[in-house]
Order: sequence, then C-alpha cells, then structure tokens
Amino acid sequence: MTAVAERDPGLQPERTRLAWRRTTLSATVVALLAGRQALHSGATPAGLVALALTVAAWLGFLAVAHRRVQRMAVARPEPLAPRRALTAALCTVAFAVFAVAMLF
Repeated sequence: MTAVAERDPGLQPERTRLAWRRTTLSATVVALLAGRQALHSGATPAGLVALALTVAAWLGFLAVAHRRVQRMAVARPEPLAPRRALTAALCTVAFAVFAVAMLF
C-alpha cells in the first residue's frame, strides 16, 4: 500500500481563509481611519504623502491576502511563500509608521 491518502482538509483551510479576510477588513479600517485623520485635521503635504503610502501598503496587503485566500481553496494548499509573508509583515509595520507620520 503505497498510495497516499488524500488529505481531509477539515475546517483548517476555512479558518485560515476567514482569518485572512478578518485581517484584510482590519487593514481596510486602518486605511480608512488614516484617510479620515489626514483629511479631517487639515491636508498637510506630509499627511497626504503618509495617506498615499498607507493606501499603497493597504493595496499590497490586499493583494497578498487575496492570493492566499485563493490558494487555500485546494485540498493541499501550498505554504505561504516567505516573500509574501515578508510583504504582509512590512505592510503591517508600514501602517504603524505612516500613522505616526500623520500625527506630525
């Protein structure tokens, strides 16, 4: 018996997809609040640059999350590539850095 048993995906891929969606929703809220903060307190050049960079970081995170959710649809999903994990982490750190930049 050398046949490999097909993996029963169970609920783990579904939980992972939901986690990526929740994280994307949180990133969207952060980007919207950043936009509100930048425009509400007066549009300074530094605030607008920070807002533009926040939107770019949000789009980068959205791309990584969307691709990961798509990859989780198979019975044996591939592990998250280190480059994509690094991109998601850098986008998250960028949100914090740009938030501090908008305060000044």
